[in-house]
Amino acid sequence: MRRIGDLPAAERETALAQLLFLAGLRQLEETVEQEARKMPVFIDIMENKVLGREFKRGRQEGLQEGRQEGRQEGELRVLRRLIEKRFGTLPSWAEERLAGRSAAELEELSVRVLDAASMEDLLR
Repeated sequence: MRRIGDLPAAERETALAQLLFLAGLRQLEETVEQEARKMPVFIDIMENKVLGREFKRGRQEGLQEGRQEGRQEGELRVLRRLIEKRFGTLPSWAEERLAGRSAAELEELSVRVLDAASMEDLLR
């Protein structure tokens, strides 16, 4: 590990990748990982050609899912308030019908709540 730590960055990355591959074949991943932690070299996962790309893609997907969930929760919160203001407390059957809706569907219902004659009419 010390010899790998003394290599230039590009060679060090290649040597570490080869070492981890061999360690995996011999079921020595934990030993190599413990030794790598002692190594005075900072390995930035974001700069790794394989791991960095996968990490960035996973992070991007997570952010996108989080934004979508946040939008859906926001639309649901606004729609609940509008329905309660217009028709009173939401019964459990109405909550169930709203729970499965997408953000776009909830947004559409927010517009329709203005013209709906009843909660049943709105959530048909």
